[in-house]
Amino acid sequence: MYVPTWPCLNPSYLFSSANGSHLPFPMNAYTRMCFFSARYGIYQLFRALRFQKDEIVLVPDYHHGNEVRAIRAAGASIRFYRIGRNLEPDLDHLEQLCRLHPRALYIIHYLGWPQPMGELTALCRKHGMLLIEDCALSLLSESNGQALGRFGDFAIYCLYKTLPVPNGGVLVQNRGILPELARLELLPCDGASVASRSLELTLEWLRSRSNGFGGALSWFKRAAGKVANQFGIHRLPVGNTGFDFAHVNIGAAPLSRRLLGQFDYQKIREQRRFNYRYLAERLAGKATLLRTDLAEGVCPLFLPLLVPDKHLAAEALWKCGIGAVEFWNESDPEVPAEQFPDSHFLRRHVLELPIHQDVSLSHLDYIAGQIDRLRPIFEVQSD
Repeated sequence: MYVPTWPCLNPSYLFSSANGSHLPFPMNAYTRMCFFSARYGIYQLFRALRFQKDEIVLVPDYHHGNEVRAIRAAGASIRFYRIGRNLEPDLDHLEQLCRLHPRALYIIHYLGWPQPMGELTALCRKHGMLLIEDCALSLLSESNGQALGRFGDFAIYCLYKTLPVPNGGVLVQNRGILPELARLELLPCDGASVASRSLELTLEWLRSRSNGFGGALSWFKRAAGKVANQFGIHRLPVGNTGFDFAHVNIGAAPLSRRLLGQFDYQKIREQRRFNYRYLAERLAGKATLLRTDLAEGVCPLFLPLLVPDKHLAAEALWKCGIGAVEFWNESDPEVPAEQFPDSHFLRRHVLELPIHQDVSLSHLDYIAGQIDRLRPIFEVQSD
């Protein structure tokens, strides 16, 4: 059996018209801008805000790295604040850092779970800071009935982590439009990049239903990709680590925008929440969940587990055809383990399991069965 890491592209979406489903925030936001990738939206935002090197942005110590590269590339200085093992900020540490008179607070909503927005918005008002919400992992999630990304001055989203689109990052401006962003002209994404990623997502859909047939097609696709590389056919990477100034002015593909009208967003939310609860129940007593709560409005990206050795556990599941994810293995040099122990703990021990809308009941049962079979690898001791 094969369980894909990310949502798959049903080929019927490529040939059908919009289904009339209401577009949720941020896709319906008047002030949205659609970039090829979220990191370039972050860069353009901080560039438009004209941050100087002596102006500080408070950034969580538990982060991907692409957002940090984008902020630094735009000229801002970063100070890191502590995130606890519950994926929420150390508010006392944040208050202490506010003595440095930071200009902005950058928060990350992890894996669909919201940050404590009441406390964070109050802190920003108290110290006159801009509030920037990173919702790259939390598209379609809400807090107290309000979409994540509506609380701050600005918000950034990554479409392709939650939806089967070839690329796309959305920047939303909630407090008016910055002049430099209004003047920004985005270049079209090249067709080879869009076609390559769309084909990959479609093959994942086939492979999740027929591993043998879909796997064979995926092999041919990889072989074709190697040939394209030899002939110098360049494709923009999606989901990679790094920052490339050559890509900062590239927009999302028209196909990504068109596909947004195909999806039933309420059904996606409900399916992800059902899958999370079902798998959590199946894993009770077999593995340790990082978060056991699923408040109303949370649209989980993955089911996060605590494991003794993240890479060992991931490799064991990959061999079984389960697309487990090792998120955020590397820390920033300015985040030493002795000063930020909880984020280093998370980087070593958190493994994400797929529970997206294309994961079926048989997939979930298979994941639970394999983890039960490999139980010693998933038993967590206190650290």
